[in-house]
Amino acid sequence: MRLFTTPVAQPTSAERIRSILMAADSMTIVTDEGRTEVSRLHGPGATEHIHLHPPTDADDARADGTADGYTRATLEFTDIAPTPVRDRVRARVLLAGRLLTAPRHAAPAGSRCMELAHAVLDTGEERITVGLEELMEADTDPLATCEAGMLTHLVDDHSDIVGLLLRLVKPRLVLGVQRALPVAIDRYGITLRLEYARSHQDARLPFPAPIKDIDQAGVRIHALLNAARHRSPRSRLLSDS
Repeated sequence: MRLFTTPVAQPTSAERIRSILMAADSMTIVTDEGRTEVSRLHGPGATEHIHLHPPTDADDARADGTADGYTRATLEFTDIAPTPVRDRVRARVLLAGRLLTAPRHAAPAGSRCMELAHAVLDTGEERITVGLEELMEADTDPLATCEAGMLTHLVDDHSDIVGLLLRLVKPRLVLGVQRALPVAIDRYGITLRLEYARSHQDARLPFPAPIKDIDQAGVRIHALLNAARHRSPRSRLLSDS
């Protein structure tokens, strides 16, 4: 029986928000005038880049929450799993603040500036509010922009690996599983989505140590696979407590 349980390392809310923003290829701008869909934020054909800034003093803003050259706005981002799992929306990010209506001379061409009041991470189970300072101090996950390619490659070309990783999941969670697919990977580990007849649940498999750069990803994944290959039925039973 396991007497002590070590918390499984995972990204902070601020880290998740930064990583979602980094990997996003679309967003929705919501103002009092309506909703505008913007796609291809990064790469060829990029139509919009947002630069976040701290809000101005309250005295500089009008009573309705706007100031000269600014309009109230919320930027919405949806984090969708790249693999064909149930409930593919992993999280939503909202950036609330004031958007500059005209470009500043110091801003790069095609970019917009936003005075951020706060960011919200909505996971479906909870909503966490994060301020600009905490967001700026957080690290972007080194796998953020390549996560989708890594997960689809794993499913399309190495589906046998997923079955092997299931050995690291507590046996009681594997009972009744009809399908298991990787739903996320970050510097701290891989998350498998276990799908049952009428429900699903995620199982997180932590790496032996966090990934510092993308070149370490292969080493960490192989470490998990080696642990799975050497996992005996008895050790699995003892871990299920």
